[in-house]
Amino acid sequence: MTAKEVEGDTATTPESDDTVTAEEEEAVDDLEARAIAEAMQSADASYVPSPSLLSADDSAPLLAQVDGPDLTAFNSKPNVYQAKAVPVHLRAKLEIPIHVSAGGSVVEYEINTDLYDIGFGVTAEREEGITNVKEKSRVDSHLEPVTGKFLVGSVPCALVFSFDNEYSWFREKKVSYRITVTPPKVENVVTGRRLRAKKALEVIQKDHAELDERYETAAQKRSELEDAILHLEKELAEKKKSMDVVVKEEQWLEKKLAIRDEQIELLSQRLENGWADEKFEV
Repeated sequence: MTAKEVEGDTATTPESDDTVTAEEEEAVDDLEARAIAEAMQSADASYVPSPSLLSADDSAPLLAQVDGPDLTAFNSKPNVYQAKAVPVHLRAKLEIPIHVSAGGSVVEYEINTDLYDIGFGVTAEREEGITNVKEKSRVDSHLEPVTGKFLVGSVPCALVFSFDNEYSWFREKKVSYRITVTPPKVENVVTGRRLRAKKALEVIQKDHAELDERYETAAQKRSELEDAILHLEKELAEKKKSMDVVVKEEQWLEKKLAIRDEQIELLSQRLENGWADEKFEV
């Protein structure tokens, strides 16, 4: 599941004498909150357990992903990651990894560089693979800050903010960034876990039916093989009995043949040489 873009790069606001009232700001915030909630629900409604969760021998990993954060220890305060004038050497790049564990978190970023442009991109790394949140490209962050905002759908997820200066042979760049990760509201967590549980249950029930069918096939095959083995064992027992009879007959015949050989030789000698007692006849 991909991170869903909620708001693109910030555009320049035309000069105007009109002031924004508190009610208008509240209305904008409400619209944004509803957009985030809808995007989060859409992501959770299309939730599919990963292959590793389905192949696990324990239910705990799947339930942990479906349940999401523990509400008894849930902290909805934003986490801010920031640094100023971080050097990115020529022919090098800088990567800032941020781990997000709460689905529905909103990520906002603002970056700028001193004097020169830089390559910038954002990816989301999950077990299923890598998703491009912001395609890497050279940005004129030295002229104005580059900003963005997006929603993180499935978790756990590692966001990687990449600053690329590999194309530069002569200039080191200095990067300043501020990245804010705002966890979802409790009501969104509650709604999300129910949507994920519903989708997970559908997948698990379907998988259960397929496994049950395979189990019945395997059990039938096992029964057939057991019958075949039993038949072969009985046949083998009969063959062993026949073997014993044949062996005994073979041994008896060997003895008889030895006697017959001896008898043939002795009789042949008598017929050829005569009998010993005949030499003493008067």
